[in-house]
Amino acid sequence: MNVPVRQPVAAQRLKVVDCDIHPAYAAPTALFEFLSQRWRDHWSTFGTFFRPALIGQLPFPRMMAGGMRIDSFPKNGSPPGADLELMQRQHLDANGVEVGMLIALSRGGMEERNLDFAAALSTAANDWQLHKWCEPEPRLRAAIVVPQENTEHAVAEIERRSSDPAFVQILMSPRSADPLGNRRYWPIYAAAEAHNKPVALHVAGFSGGHSSTPTGWPTYYMQEHYAQTTGMQSTLASLVFEGVFERFPNLKVVLIEGGFAWAPALAWRMDKAWERMRAEVPHVKRPPSEYVRQHVWFTTQPIDEPDQPKHLVDTMEWVGWDRIMFSTDYPHWDYDDPAQVLARLKLTAKQKAMLLGDNARALYGLA
Repeated sequence: MNVPVRQPVAAQRLKVVDCDIHPAYAAPTALFEFLSQRWRDHWSTFGTFFRPALIGQLPFPRMMAGGMRIDSFPKNGSPPGADLELMQRQHLDANGVEVGMLIALSRGGMEERNLDFAAALSTAANDWQLHKWCEPEPRLRAAIVVPQENTEHAVAEIERRSSDPAFVQILMSPRSADPLGNRRYWPIYAAAEAHNKPVALHVAGFSGGHSSTPTGWPTYYMQEHYAQTTGMQSTLASLVFEGVFERFPNLKVVLIEGGFAWAPALAWRMDKAWERMRAEVPHVKRPPSEYVRQHVWFTTQPIDEPDQPKHLVDTMEWVGWDRIMFSTDYPHWDYDDPAQVLARLKLTAKQKAMLLGDNARALYGLA
């Protein structure tokens, strides 16, 4: 999608809930108005202190145009995703997006080592989402960005924001210091369950400071891109086997931009291991596949495209038609067009409606 190849489809033909839109800061200091003087001074004097040394770099030959669509660069010189008017005209209006979920990945404290600064960044990022995006554009909804390593602040931020209808879920990084099933993160899940907010996990590049593959850092972005999917599998296995879903029976988890075609094979393998070694995890009382089907939702982008489209339909059938939600990844170059992404698949009108919006409306309680 780095070169426009079609005319926008009339908005009235689609009723879309886009579960992955990335807003950007118009300037590096965009959060300053939401930070106290102490933290502005800290930022200016010491800067951020991320776990991996290269988080602010592009260490792989990874993305032309910084990973963004060529046509998403605003004329005012701000970064792609920073101009609300362009987002409205180019995406929300053109594609019939009735609700768009903001996934704010940058400078929200998820990767910051200084946990006090992480707390300040988290609060600022949430204020920024609310005042710069959701208030001027009511079609947009935000995720409560929490620094998962500072569980005390994460819980406080959830308590503070959950009554605001602009915030519909809780955003954590799957590249955490420990696997997310670890009990150090359980207070966050308890708060999410108490407030009936799904936990959103978007693939992330470097947050935890660990290499992206078990065998070390890859050489090329194509390897890194694939590793993001296997990382999501490891995260899901951690949540299942460490007993998160058994302990929190009403917890909902959304896996964003990690694909979903791998879900059946992972579930089969987890079930097989559980059948033979369940004595090691007596707290896992049901087959892992049952937890996956009950607690986990997946977004479509980047959608898998097998040679035989029927194979993807079969996969969707296993995952569950009510557990897959549409996403575009706007404004990135591998953006999925809502009018084109399902075109190869033989789906019923009901199935298309579920994928494009109805499932998200049900999960997030959207009118």
